[in-house]
Amino acid sequence: MGNALFYHLTRSPAESLLPQLIGKSLAAGWHVELRGTDPARMERLDLHLWGGDGFLPHGLAGGPHDARQPVLLTLAGQAAANRPACLMALDGAEVAAPECESLTRTCIIFDGGDGAATARARDQWRVLTGAGIAAEYWSEEGGRWERKR
Repeated sequence: MGNALFYHLTRSPAESLLPQLIGKSLAAGWHVELRGTDPARMERLDLHLWGGDGFLPHGLAGGPHDARQPVLLTLAGQAAANRPACLMALDGAEVAAPECESLTRTCIIFDGGDGAATARARDQWRVLTGAGIAAEYWSEEGGRWERKR
């Protein structure tokens, strides 16, 4: 059974955290699904991941080689053809408990400056932990990422 890690962004945007999380996931040998809710944002993330500080091989879902992508950027409701071990959900993208159970790790990344995003993350926490998914809460409030208890 997988676990869910909640990342509460308070100092930096998701674009700063994602390369770190994706890099660690790839180093662990996992395929990753990066799930969002807004096509324009996913296209911006696609460009950011290609042009950032390091090379992160990935593709936008809907291409001819989706199944071979180590990181596949999807929209909520799209199936991830790359058989991910890790799901990273942005912007309140839906994550179901049975899906979490089948993955090695689920990362839910939310903007603490957005009240609706924070409320959505709290709802997701309740649903997932209520279904027996082990969850951790991570915050950058102190200037670096720390697991909170």
